[in-house]
Amino acid sequence: MDINSSNIEAIVRQVLGEMKGSSPSAQSFSGNIPSTAKVAMLTGLEKFEIKEYPMPNVGDDDILVKVEGCGVCGTDAHEFKRDPFGLIPVALGHEGTGEIVKMGKNVKKDSAGKPLNIGDKVVTCMIFKDNPDITMFDLNKQNVGGADVYGLLPDDDIHLNGWFGDYILVRGGSTVFNVSDLDLDSRILIEPCAVLIHAVERAKTTGILRFNSRVVVQGCGPIGLICIAILRTMGIENIVAVDGEEKRLDFAKQMGADNTVNFKDHKGIEALAGAVKNAFGGYEADFAFQCTGSPIAHSNIYKFIRNGGGLCELGFFINGGDATINPHFDICAKEITTVGSWVYTLRDYATTFDFLKRAKAIGIPLEKLITHKYPLEQINEALQTNLKMEGLKIAIVNK
Repeated sequence: MDINSSNIEAIVRQVLGEMKGSSPSAQSFSGNIPSTAKVAMLTGLEKFEIKEYPMPNVGDDDILVKVEGCGVCGTDAHEFKRDPFGLIPVALGHEGTGEIVKMGKNVKKDSAGKPLNIGDKVVTCMIFKDNPDITMFDLNKQNVGGADVYGLLPDDDIHLNGWFGDYILVRGGSTVFNVSDLDLDSRILIEPCAVLIHAVERAKTTGILRFNSRVVVQGCGPIGLICIAILRTMGIENIVAVDGEEKRLDFAKQMGADNTVNFKDHKGIEALAGAVKNAFGGYEADFAFQCTGSPIAHSNIYKFIRNGGGLCELGFFINGGDATINPHFDICAKEITTVGSWVYTLRDYATTFDFLKRAKAIGIPLEKLITHKYPLEQINEALQTNLKMEGLKIAIVNK
């Protein structure tokens, strides 16, 4: 056992505390916690700077986490390029995970009631805003889009507010989950997978999405590809993926799509709809997921769906513009049942952990979605790679 001066000091503090009949105010792991922490701070458009700040105090309800990795989300890319939320300067990163290295004396369990200890691997979901409807067991399916999230918080005197750093301070009132039974790549994918778990749960409320449904997924970026993986994990096999890039369509088959259609090979919506129908053996889709965020794609997808079919629209996470449809032909005459999906509930987050284990068990290679890994110091390059759409899921991974 390697016992250095820091170890001895920690042991002495603990023994003295027990001799006094009390415990230390915060539990800490046996390794060295530095006096400062690095944060990738977005200080201007397309400009991250690595800043170093004093390590904050860990309060009785707080958790200090050593960051292991964080995915780059499209929201991060929007903020990096345009700052639509007006947050600069800001520490971004909300698809993160890491190891607990210190926690306050009041911290005992995670948001699902699972014990928390030093060394556990965790992820965060949302920070509540005193809204009693947003709870772990809320059956009203209210999403947590109205709550705060680490990685999109205004900068303050703590600074460790996003997962793009080497440490993050998770404050009391936050949701946190113990995911020590998942590997790093799976943990990095939890947040985007929760978005799709929520979408599929929304789709199931229509009563149309079933085991033997013919399902079309339009858009094969990370969101569409994860959608396919979830459908396949549920046992749905008749899945057709639609995209304009062959590499992404190849990924769609690895995630579980039975067939693919490249829209660039077909001129006009009638030809494209015919190609999708042919891919289903001469049938229209029972259900469709629209994952692109493109108004044109939304306008087209109704043509893929049979009379009495269903649609889940989840591509418009931000305002992507207006779409043109014909209410008579696209909705009324076909009696299409449509649901929208945005973000997730806490229950969806917990369901995601089981999905990731099941997908791995049946051989779906979700880890292949992480095509690029960068160290924190190369975060500007990582965001540029995301903007250029040169990969699928980009991640910042600390050594």
